[in-house]
Amino acid sequence: MKEGLVIKSTGSWYTVKSNDGKIHNCRIKGRFRMDGIRTTNPISVGDKVDFEEEPEANVIVKIHDRKNYIIRKSSNLSKHSQIIAANIDQAFLIVTVNYPLTTTTFIDRFLAAAEAYRIPVNLIFNKIDRYRPNDVKRLAELKNTYEKIGYKCYEISAKQGTHLEVIRGVLKGKINLLSGHSGVGKSTLINAIQPGLDLKTGEISEAHSQGKHTTTFSEMFELDFEGYIIDTPGIRGFGTIDMGKEEMSHFFPEIFKTSAQCQFNNCTHVHEPRCAVKAAVEIGDICITRYESYLGMIMEDEDSKYRI
Repeated sequence: MKEGLVIKSTGSWYTVKSNDGKIHNCRIKGRFRMDGIRTTNPISVGDKVDFEEEPEANVIVKIHDRKNYIIRKSSNLSKHSQIIAANIDQAFLIVTVNYPLTTTTFIDRFLAAAEAYRIPVNLIFNKIDRYRPNDVKRLAELKNTYEKIGYKCYEISAKQGTHLEVIRGVLKGKINLLSGHSGVGKSTLINAIQPGLDLKTGEISEAHSQGKHTTTFSEMFELDFEGYIIDTPGIRGFGTIDMGKEEMSHFFPEIFKTSAQCQFNNCTHVHEPRCAVKAAVEIGDICITRYESYLGMIMEDEDSKYRI
């Protein structure tokens, strides 16, 4: 029996780095798929596992308890979910104001999911070398919104190498998840941060201003300046699961803090009188886009629970 870290998952095969530094290709025991874990991938990158070495194929026999994970609703199987990565120290959402557009709805849903699983998140605004005056103005507005709440924001150009030393310093010594839409520059950023990986990068579709998928599965890479970085497939929509409507406000820090001043302890911040959250939105203390994201998440149909 050996213990190791899952550094790559293709759905049927898992690459595991054992404690002695060796790399092993492993399969999963079928019973894991029947233990009531309703996910498309019961094992994910970042999982610590025990495996047995066998002549034909190494077999993973145990998954260690996770300290956290990022999970999203499966786009194809409505009753299933997908674990993107596990045991993360911090996550970075790569955002582009343009080329392609990242919406505040997408950002807020990712942030809420990370808050739910107690994962610190930073926002990286990429492609600043391409921004026109209107894009620069929008960038300033977004940074003001999220820094005011307490999220750290970084401006970079992965292509030109702008401010990458700052990013390296933040990544050092930690297990880091990178996520975002296809085309925002995740693979370009990883190539710039860790030379020699030569990850495939793609171009933006000029017709639809969307990226094309170049990463098809999650993979963890060791950084030569200490730490790991997890590259994930680009996602067009991000949703959270297992969040009750009554606790949704807990995952919006500014709404949760303000809710202490509401007239009712169980205020939903939708229709109740003397709601401090609605009052804060009206005077601009809570950003209207954040409030709209919150409303969208609590009002969606139960069958498509918190999906985009």
